[in-house]
Amino acid sequence: MNILAIESSCDETAVAVVCDGRKALSDEVLSQADMHAIYGGVVPEIASRNHITVISRLADSAIAKAGLKKCDIDAVAVTYAPGLIGALLVGVNFAKAAALALGVPLIPVHHVRGHIAANYLAFPELEPPFLCLAISGGNTIIVDVRGYTDMSIIGSTHDDAAGECFDKAARVLGLPYPGGRPMQELAEGGDDTAYKLPNAKIEGHPYDMSFSGLKTAVVNIAHNAADRGETIDRAGLAASFQRAVSEALVPRTMAAARELGYDKIVVAGGVAANKRVRADFEAACAAEGKRLFVPPLRLCGDNGAMIGAQGYYEFLAGKRAGSELNAYATMEIDAPGV
Repeated sequence: MNILAIESSCDETAVAVVCDGRKALSDEVLSQADMHAIYGGVVPEIASRNHITVISRLADSAIAKAGLKKCDIDAVAVTYAPGLIGALLVGVNFAKAAALALGVPLIPVHHVRGHIAANYLAFPELEPPFLCLAISGGNTIIVDVRGYTDMSIIGSTHDDAAGECFDKAARVLGLPYPGGRPMQELAEGGDDTAYKLPNAKIEGHPYDMSFSGLKTAVVNIAHNAADRGETIDRAGLAASFQRAVSEALVPRTMAAARELGYDKIVVAGGVAANKRVRADFEAACAAEGKRLFVPPLRLCGDNGAMIGAQGYYEFLAGKRAGSELNAYATMEIDAPGV
C-alpha cells in the first residue's frame, strides 16, 4: 500500500511516499529554519505562507522520486494535530484536495504518533507493546504504546516542552535558532557539573516533568552575571543544562518501564537527536538489560515518512476522514477519536 504523507505542523514542509508503513520510498523535507532564525523562533504567519508556496511542488517531487505515478497512490495521510493551526490547515487542505482528486482514502494522523512511528521505518523488527518517550519542541510525554493505535500518556511536562526549553536556553546564551544543535556543540567543551540546576518533581505524579524552572534558572544565571559584569562559563552552563534535561527524562522513563514491565524503550522526536540524551539512555538500558530504539537523526525531526508510517496503521484500524476534516492546535495522543 503506497501512502502519500503530508506533514506541515510547524516550519518544515514535508511530503513522503511510504509503502506498507515500513519503507519510505521518498521523503522530501523543506526546512524554513533560516527564515525564522532572525526572529529567534517560528513566526506562524511566515510558516503558513511558505507551506503554501512549496507543498504542491514537494508532493510532485515525492511521487516522482518514489518511482511512482499519481495513479499508484492508494491513500493520503496528513498531520491534523497538534501544531501551529495555520500551518496545519495548509497541509490538511492540500491533503483533502489530493485525496479527492486521486479518489483515495484520507487518513488523519496525530503528529506525536507519527514521531513514534518513525522508529518503525528505522527498525523493521519493532512492534508494540513498548514504552516511548516522545520529546520535541512542542511535546514531552511518556507513552504506553500498547498497540499501533492504542496509546495512553503516563507522564508529561506540566509546562514547557524539553525542546522549547533548549531553544530558550540557547537564546539566552547567544546561540542561533533552533537551539538544539548549537547547545550540544557548545556543551561538548564544558563541565556538566559547573552549575547546579533544578530538577523539578511533581508530588504524586512521579512520571510528570516541569522545565520552566530549569529555563528560568539559566536565564537568571546569565542575567545576574551580566548585571555584575561577570563572565559566565557558557560551555559549562550548556553542559549543565543538557545534563539537567537528561536527568529529568531518562530516570523517569526507566522507572516507568520497570513499573509496566517493558523491556523495549523507544525514544522519538527532535530532542532524541541530542547526543547526551541518547548516550544516557544507552547506558541506562545497557545497565538494566533493556532494548533501546532511537531513530537516526534524519527521522528525529519533523518529516513526512513518519506520518506515512503511522498512517498505514491508522488505516488498518479503520481511521478515515472526509472533507469535514479540520486541524487542531492541541490534542492529546490518546484523546477520544484519535
